Amino acid sequence: MKAFFIKIRYVVVAALILLISAAVIGFSIYLTSLDKEIRARFAGARWALPAQVYAAPLELYPGQALDSATLKHELERLGYREQPEPQGPGTFAITKDQALIYTRAFNFWDGAQPESRLSVRLAPAGITEVNDAVSGKSRDIVRLDPMLIGSIYPQQGEDRVLVKLTDVPQMLPRGLVAVEDRSFYSHYGVSIKGIMRAAFANLMAGHAVEGASTITQQLVKNFFLTPERSLKRKFKEVCMALLLEAHYSKDEIMEAYLNEVHLGQDGNRAVHGFGLGAQFYFNKPLSELHPHEFALLVGLVKGPSYYNPRRNPERAKARRDLVLQIFNDEGLIDDAEYKSAVELPLGLAGKSDGVARYPAFVDLVKRQLKGQYQDNDLTNEGLRIFTTLDPRAQEALEKQITEGLPVLEGQRKMKAGALQGAGVITSVDGGEVLALVGGRETRYAGFNRALDSRRSIGSLAKPFVYLTALQQPQQFNLTTILPDDPISLTMPNKDVWEPHNYDRQNHGPQPLYMALAQSYNLPTVALGLRVGATEVRKTMQLAGYSGNVLPVPSIFLGSLDAAPVEVAQMYATLAASGYQSPLSAIREVETKEGQPLSRFPIKVKQTLPEGPVYLATWAMRQVMTLGTGRSAYNVISPSTIVAGKTGTTDEMRDAWFAGFSADRVAVIWVGRDDFRPMGLSGATGALPIWSKVMRDIGVRGLDPLPPADVEEQLTDTATGLKADAGCTGAMLVPYIRGYAPTETAPCASILAPVNSAVDWLKGMLQ
Repeated sequence: MKAFFIKIRYVVVAALILLISAAVIGFSIYLTSLDKEIRARFAGARWALPAQVYAAPLELYPGQALDSATLKHELERLGYREQPEPQGPGTFAITKDQALIYTRAFNFWDGAQPESRLSVRLAPAGITEVNDAVSGKSRDIVRLDPMLIGSIYPQQGEDRVLVKLTDVPQMLPRGLVAVEDRSFYSHYGVSIKGIMRAAFANLMAGHAVEGASTITQQLVKNFFLTPERSLKRKFKEVCMALLLEAHYSKDEIMEAYLNEVHLGQDGNRAVHGFGLGAQFYFNKPLSELHPHEFALLVGLVKGPSYYNPRRNPERAKARRDLVLQIFNDEGLIDDAEYKSAVELPLGLAGKSDGVARYPAFVDLVKRQLKGQYQDNDLTNEGLRIFTTLDPRAQEALEKQITEGLPVLEGQRKMKAGALQGAGVITSVDGGEVLALVGGRETRYAGFNRALDSRRSIGSLAKPFVYLTALQQPQQFNLTTILPDDPISLTMPNKDVWEPHNYDRQNHGPQPLYMALAQSYNLPTVALGLRVGATEVRKTMQLAGYSGNVLPVPSIFLGSLDAAPVEVAQMYATLAASGYQSPLSAIREVETKEGQPLSRFPIKVKQTLPEGPVYLATWAMRQVMTLGTGRSAYNVISPSTIVAGKTGTTDEMRDAWFAGFSADRVAVIWVGRDDFRPMGLSGATGALPIWSKVMRDIGVRGLDPLPPADVEEQLTDTATGLKADAGCTGAMLVPYIRGYAPTETAPCASILAPVNSAVDWLKGMLQ
């Protein structure tokens, strides 16, 4: 019997040994698996880094039209802080006639620009001098650091701006240790003392009031694990924390924590890391934060939703002040700094727009990048994308659309929110997209009407009908008389098309330029029939229209669909005298290390002849002075020459205005998403918004000097014949050289034949 029990004991011991051995082997395998996961994911490129999208930088140079108030607004937009005397990067002092600016360093696509102190002389008309405030030397041009306008982040919505521990003010890591994990530099990933202290505090309180997770454990939880609450997950967290500490230094762990910690939510975007947190809450880089701002960010670690400073400001301030007290206790700030800091407001940078600041424009950037880069490149590799967006132009476009639509609704007694709008502003030189609005809710991503709402363009098509004719100078010129008579056409499908003028009236024979200025339909159709629908479609395509439309007579009146950005492309070709530059929103793409990946050079090609385009533009200038666009000069200075065209579709379902100055092209669309009539024409719906936009962005007027292949001649507009001073109401009209009318108008003086002979002789002698 004794031998039996001894045998049993040996069997139990052997079983226990086997069980323990199996457990040790299993645990070793488990640890090996965790260890492999940690090293694979934590080494090298540790995060999916979203591409960062920047606006065009503000440039300061003598002659730039920036007054004191505008410059101050632009600096504050960039997060610069006004001080009596600039004290470090990102600060400025400004008066009516001078600005002292301490600029930030920035790595541009063409090289690094160091921080500098500038002295800028100002006058009501703009900048007169830009000097180095230290050496006194003049500067031709200085770029300020560009505004970060968005990120292209992965589907899970994580966004961050990476920082290096060596570049971070020491108050941040020291403050984190003081608040979150006092034994961080002495433990091995898990703090036994912290666990005991938390357990005692929770026992005394009767519920959980204190946690025991170290900074290393928090990093593991955020970086590797799910939010699941269970003993199994906690055990895994402890094991991974110990392994992480075994492989990496405290500084590496702290740097990872600074970049990983969750600090808030911006819609569907999660704000991770203190680098992005500083921009999200204070609109400035981490290096420029003050103690009370560091304290707010450190306080958010405990609960970014619970202590959300925008939703719960009182709760957030109480938490911030508690953190400031800890900073004071730990000697990070002295008593005077503490007393001063707790008296300060939260100091948030207004309402956060975050990555959704300009969603419609960023949408265009994404589309233009597609095909050159894989989605993973844009969401994981930390690319830096420098765009063409001009914040001043974007602000003006947004303001006039969001404020203009409610005014229009009120005028027509429409329900609030019934109307929608979209707009595009581009440069004439180079075709850069400077601003883009896809709807009245400018801060929310959604249906981008500027890119995707293909609506009938109505009379915006007419300039291309007239341009087609003006390319045939032997038959047509600006004073060619066009009939304004009823037209009835039988279509191939046996339908009868009978267009009418907008006012349902006939106005008698019209000079070609006046038919365009007044946007008469019947003369336009008569002209289109003479030049042919196929040729008109070709002109539109050469201008930049990419849609698929049949060459039928109805295209003369705009029965073709286009999005505002495509209309902007067509009118940009006219504005550039027939030279087409594909519209672009991107200037440069770099790696996160600053190495150039792709350049987006300006591509220009002449697609339409310069002379006829000048004549068409001259007629569009008459739209603004004599025709449907003349109310624009109630807003824009009459000395600023602009050209444009109204567009109204059947039953007033769409209101358009497209036009340009010497340096800017702008297109505005107003309508309803449900396609219902709204009672607004291009002149009453879109033009008021367009006019205010052009005024706000300070456009430069068109140069009336004709190109070499165009000559000007005094013309009797009633007959289209050559006039002289004896003809009342005669105009100086441009013609393709060699095709100006030679026959003298009846209104000319008795000496007109002699004058004509003299002119002919002079021409022969020349």
